[in-house]
Amino acid sequence: MNKQNLAFGRMNFILLAAGMIVVIIGFILMGGDGSTDTAYNPDIFSVRRTKVAPIVCLIGFVSMIYAVVYKPKDKENTK
Repeated sequence: MNKQNLAFGRMNFILLAAGMIVVIIGFILMGGDGSTDTAYNPDIFSVRRTKVAPIVCLIGFVSMIYAVVYKPKDKENTK
C-alpha cells in the first residue's frame, strides 16, 4: 500500500493520540467515590469534577477534531 493512498499522515495520528490521552485524563479527573444511600459525599461537587475535568475533556475533543482536519504541507509540490 502506498503512503499517498492513506487519508491521514503520521502527524494526524500523533495529534489524534495526544487528544485521546487528554480526553482519558479528563475522564479520570471526573472519577471518584460517589454518595451512597446512607452517607452523603460532598466531594461529588468539587471544582475538579465539575469544572476542571469537563474543560480538559473539551480541550481533548477539540484537539482530536483539529487532528482530523489537519493537512500537512506537501514538500514535493513547493518547487
